[in-house]
Amino acid sequence: MTTSQASVSFTTASVGKKVLMAITGICLIGFLIVHLIGNLQLFIGQEQLNKYAETLQSLGGLKWGFRLFMLVLAVIHVWKGVVLWLENRRARPIGYHREDTVQASLSSRTMIYTGLLIFAFVVYHLLHFTLIVTNPEYAQLKDSVGRVDVYSMVITGFSNYAIAIAYLIAMFLLAYHLSHASESFFQTMGWANDKYLPKLKILSNLFAIVIFIGYASMPIAVLLNIVKLPGGGN
Repeated sequence: MTTSQASVSFTTASVGKKVLMAITGICLIGFLIVHLIGNLQLFIGQEQLNKYAETLQSLGGLKWGFRLFMLVLAVIHVWKGVVLWLENRRARPIGYHREDTVQASLSSRTMIYTGLLIFAFVVYHLLHFTLIVTNPEYAQLKDSVGRVDVYSMVITGFSNYAIAIAYLIAMFLLAYHLSHASESFFQTMGWANDKYLPKLKILSNLFAIVIFIGYASMPIAVLLNIVKLPGGGN
């Protein structure tokens, strides 16, 4: 294989990986939005959030199939990201390092690190609130009609300062990751040009801020005692 052929092969493979990352990424963003809408029912109250959680539980195998599907998408997204990062490091001449660093934004240069940290947090989050492995005592929380008391579970969890702060840091990293990822999606799919790119950057940043405020509002509300355990407990 000649040098030019190798170059074309590498470029084509890289484009394919970027498209796969873009598709899995937009699916994950969609899940983030739906998940946020569901979780924000915390502010409506115990009855509403527990009713929502019970509805999800009633889906049975469909619910777990969807969760497994989303986990596979996340693994593919992270895996392809790591592969691309390693390929780019091997392919990038050392002499161009300074120029690339100047041109690329900090968020784009740290995508690999924020992505891995977010994935690690997702694993913890699943063990914490979904599988109830890290805090098995949550399984004993029941509301007045015998349902799993997700409302009290969330408040109990975020009442722990270490958990709340870790969650807030993770949400900041997520927003920082999204500030470049959303814009990158349109570029990868060929839907951005010099005219619209600045506007897409602004929209990407605004979207990231909205996601951060939405997810961060819950632990902050618990820490500020805005939402409380049933009966006004802490």
